[in-house]
Amino acid sequence: MGSNSIPGGVLIGRARVPGYAYPRIVTVRDGQLVDITTKGFATVRDIAESGKAAEHVRSANGKILGDAETVLGKPFNGPTDADQITLLSPIDLQAIKASGVTFVVSLLERVIEEQARGDKSRADDLRAEILDLIGTDLSQLVPGSDGAMKVKAALIEKGVWSQYLEVGIGPDAEIFTKGQPMSSVGHGAEVGLHPISSWNNPEPEVALLVTSRGEIIGATLGNDVNLRDVEGRSALLLGKAKDNNASASLGPFVRLFDGEFTLETISQSEIVLRVEGEDGFVLEGHSNMGQISRTPASLVEATIGGHHQYPDGLVLYLGTMFAPVKDRDGAGKGFTHKIGDIVSISTPSLGTLSNRVNLSTKCPPWTYGSSHLLRDLARADLL
Repeated sequence: MGSNSIPGGVLIGRARVPGYAYPRIVTVRDGQLVDITTKGFATVRDIAESGKAAEHVRSANGKILGDAETVLGKPFNGPTDADQITLLSPIDLQAIKASGVTFVVSLLERVIEEQARGDKSRADDLRAEILDLIGTDLSQLVPGSDGAMKVKAALIEKGVWSQYLEVGIGPDAEIFTKGQPMSSVGHGAEVGLHPISSWNNPEPEVALLVTSRGEIIGATLGNDVNLRDVEGRSALLLGKAKDNNASASLGPFVRLFDGEFTLETISQSEIVLRVEGEDGFVLEGHSNMGQISRTPASLVEATIGGHHQYPDGLVLYLGTMFAPVKDRDGAGKGFTHKIGDIVSISTPSLGTLSNRVNLSTKCPPWTYGSSHLLRDLARADLL
């Protein structure tokens, strides 16, 4: 599952622990995984909403579950692993939101998807053609600025304007619902591809933990699994391209802001992606958060505020600049996942999130929702 080096700082996560019907809240102390579940703080949502999340995680009484690196090294393969401790997604009742087209490379690849109408064999020719037509370094443009609007006008005149360029350099960010609360999977789990897709890829991202008050209190790593052929046929198929069983991965932990680890740390991060296939194929890439075209804070403001509330808070994927184009099955065929691929996303401040690729129809079905969690916690007198 790749390197599982655990970062320092104040970490919070969730784990399936033998003997309990519901997820336990965990942290890491001195290399040990520690269960800190307690009445009133039995969900990540309640800890986040307390206004003292980092302080609570630092000081809460806990029970040592075992070596944290050992737990991270045991991938979760389904409900038959009930006899071992396994990490889950580090959020629970929060809404799962995502922002798209926040990096120039991603922006251009979305335009290519649209122009190719889901045909990956046309991507290389279209990429060269569109870059030649644009003739401008879009990374220097501030979305919504006068300069961006001039580029928009020029592109319309050239006949290559796109809905993706609109959200990439226009005044409004693309914010969408990635999945429902409790639907995300964690480190070591399988991530799912809809069976209809033949052109798809991982999207390595940072995701922010945001309270109901709009306060950003922490961050984690995420894989916003994407079906390029489906979205390329029509942006109205975004839900089908983005929201499928096991298509949202987060983890391994949320690292809470504590003075040393801040939003500025995230803004300077470099996210590393590695895909290892059973066919021997290896893909590597880097995503520098410093090249994001909209600030993380502005993306949060576009998501939550007077126009939209989230009483249980939310997690927000910030988008990716990495759109894999490395040929896998021959010249000009580009990249697409194969079943069994191991996807590892890492950065020193947040650790490594690793998942195995499978079809969404073959991944363990999502059967444990918010109602199940609340009933189990009520039975255990933890609410």
